[in-house]
Amino acid sequence: MSIVRRELILGGQKSGKSRRGEQIAAAWLARSPSHRAVLVATARALDEEMLARVTRHREDRAARLPAMETVEEPLALAQAIRENAGPRTLVLVDCLTLWLTNLMVPFGAPRTSMAADRAVAELLQAIGESPGPLVLVGNEIGLGVIPLGREVRAFVDALGLLNQQVAAACERVTLMAAGLPLTLKDAP
Repeated sequence: MSIVRRELILGGQKSGKSRRGEQIAAAWLARSPSHRAVLVATARALDEEMLARVTRHREDRAARLPAMETVEEPLALAQAIRENAGPRTLVLVDCLTLWLTNLMVPFGAPRTSMAADRAVAELLQAIGESPGPLVLVGNEIGLGVIPLGREVRAFVDALGLLNQQVAAACERVTLMAAGLPLTLKDAP
């Protein structure tokens, strides 16, 4: 599996995007004993079902890739990338969608637009400055119907713009569908 400096992996729910990110991290770790891999997890367990999901993901990931470290950071993503990135460290961010949700929810909060815009700008700067490989995972949710609620439409729009900006900053963009990677962009 080839590893590029920056890759964005998009897909729907259960499309295989997180697994693909883990496969890239495993390939990186297998290249050299001096390589590290760090997962920056952005989920927040705000209810019992999400807590069970996060716990299951943690356990499954530890079984599949025990050498990968995990940092949980739901908001300060740019800072987490900067603190963990290095020439011999692959940083895997999972996921941009939950991170943006954390910034924008509760909908209508005063921090919604300006704080999210500032955080996205900081993220894009951290992506550009990352000295080692960086893999970012996110959801592609703009393929369905237009949501009925104003706040949900605003979120879908914000996520679509975030995906476009991160895709522009990455050398490779992969769309996952049914567990299969479809290369959308592969710049040398």
